[in-house]
Amino acid sequence: MNDKQSPQSETVAWTGIVSDVALALAKGSVGYFSGSKALLGDALYSGADAAAKLADTLPWRSELVKRNKETERTQKGQRNKEPVVAILFSVLILMGGLQIAFSAIRDLTRGHLSPTGEAAIVTVLISIAFKEAIFQYQYRYFKKIGDGSHAAYADNHRFSLYTSITVFVGIAGSFAGGYLNWNPLLYMDPIAALLTSALIIRKGYSLITTSVLAQRDQELPSAETASFIETVERVHGVIRVEYLKALEQGRYVNLQVKISVNPRITVTEAQDISECARKLLQHRFVHVGEVHMDVVPYDPGYPYKSNYELVDNDSPTLLQ
Repeated sequence: MNDKQSPQSETVAWTGIVSDVALALAKGSVGYFSGSKALLGDALYSGADAAAKLADTLPWRSELVKRNKETERTQKGQRNKEPVVAILFSVLILMGGLQIAFSAIRDLTRGHLSPTGEAAIVTVLISIAFKEAIFQYQYRYFKKIGDGSHAAYADNHRFSLYTSITVFVGIAGSFAGGYLNWNPLLYMDPIAALLTSALIIRKGYSLITTSVLAQRDQELPSAETASFIETVERVHGVIRVEYLKALEQGRYVNLQVKISVNPRITVTEAQDISECARKLLQHRFVHVGEVHMDVVPYDPGYPYKSNYELVDNDSPTLLQ
């Protein structure tokens, strides 16, 4: 009886990836034709968001494959491929951020600037509203099911919102400069692009560090996992925690837990107990990310077997 990632959770995660790609293409197209470096930077940041989420999704999918009947050698090969993809995304993000920065500096030094059009402003406003709607949908869903990833979604969305607001201010200032015929305001767009490039570089660096730390998963000592075990044992229906392993991955701790329950209860009741224990861990400990629960029937062992179990046993025993 294992807790498996539901298809709906995977659909919600891929909705965010597809929406970021769509936003990147839309903002990139409008930014290119309108000549707005800031909007191009915002498009690149949306692409970086999609790449980061895709890098997070790949280990998730491999975890689903790992639960099938595969050999340990194959599993090890898959885990080694995951950080390579994430680092490749990170390098592309860093190169894009540097390119936006150099382009913005070139425009600032040359001084030959043109105002942005209305299409750029409308695109930014629509993208902010659309991005907020997708975020609320994902955040509320993962918080409802007790998934610890909702905190990471909020953290990533905050910097994405900062980027879009910076871009909007820059584009609006450049548009106002052209409308009022005041040249100093035209510098707002490349300045916003320069600030956006810094956020893009931060995004790429963060993805690299996360990928490297993911390779250095450290198991917490038993003294630090005692509080996890105590919390699980408080759940009604849990007889004993048979096994608990805590892996520190970056800022979060992922848990692998095996609990034993009454063998006479139904599968549905056992799943309810497992779900209750998982949610309790994620709500009580904010740094706990994923929790993989295994449920097994409680086995007291030979000396403590009850009489009703001995009736069907053909082998004679000393204890009746």
